[in-house]
Amino acid sequence: MITGARTSLPALIAARFRARQLALFSRRRARAQSAGTRASTFRGRGLEFEEVRHYQAGDELRAIDWRVMARTGVAHTKIFREERERPVLLLVDLRAGMGFGSVQRFKSVAAAEVASLLAWATLQNGDRIGGFIFGSQGHEEIRPARNAGSVLRLIQIMHNECNSLAQSAQGKPASRARQEASTLPTMLAELRRVARPGAGIFVISDFNDFDDACARQLHLLRRHCDIEAIQVFDPLEQQLPAGGLLAFRADDERVLLNTDQRALRDTFKAAQQQAQQALFEAMAAHRIALHSLSTADSAEAQLANWFHPRAVASSRRGGA
Repeated sequence: MITGARTSLPALIAARFRARQLALFSRRRARAQSAGTRASTFRGRGLEFEEVRHYQAGDELRAIDWRVMARTGVAHTKIFREERERPVLLLVDLRAGMGFGSVQRFKSVAAAEVASLLAWATLQNGDRIGGFIFGSQGHEEIRPARNAGSVLRLIQIMHNECNSLAQSAQGKPASRARQEASTLPTMLAELRRVARPGAGIFVISDFNDFDDACARQLHLLRRHCDIEAIQVFDPLEQQLPAGGLLAFRADDERVLLNTDQRALRDTFKAAQQQAQQALFEAMAAHRIALHSLSTADSAEAQLANWFHPRAVASSRRGGA
């Protein structure tokens, strides 16, 4: 686990050795257009034999299974399912709100570690990896490619953004105008602009500004892509401790809260639970898996639990 307010480039690069046990998106066949190592739902004259059926007008003569025809007396055609690679896109939220943490590390550091593990796992699975990194000063886009250079570029950008957040937490934050330039709905809209049918998508964020506009963008993405949402949170965001007078900073303002007041703690907890329930229901309505990762959790252990081959096989047997 990477701890603290800053990331470590060597640790993020070394995540490639810890990502080998992850089985991403194995429950569904890919629908992408370029040839690769994953089976797709497109039918054609490809690499993987699927079935034999009765010959139909328009079928290629060279696809006729003469052995079956000789045995049955009826013309049959071989059907193949082409193997295709899946482009995988990461949307990593490293805006100002992710520069926070009360235990172990900042949310930004946890998000960067998760994204690194997913990126390496994608590459090792033979798929193309790309994504969007959103920070307080705009965003960077990495087009999907099947090479280590794409992963290393993702890691370098995330490393820079996380360290920028750590500096902002200690000094003057970025201007409010730039922070508000990228909202979660605009981030998802930008992702939808480049996502192709059949793409696998991971959205990594705290989802603190999730709203109906976000749900709409996710609905449009989910029509043609497979989406997994990973919510990064800090325990202090769920429940305030009875710690007396605590200081918080919201943009350029410093706020003091007397957390000894039970009514304040109860109101805060109820509001957070209501927001979490609304997020869960919105994701469920669009059939999007929502995973939650605390800043105190091991990213590697949680991802292995969500995407381990045995877990995927169990989901398949259960009808997922």
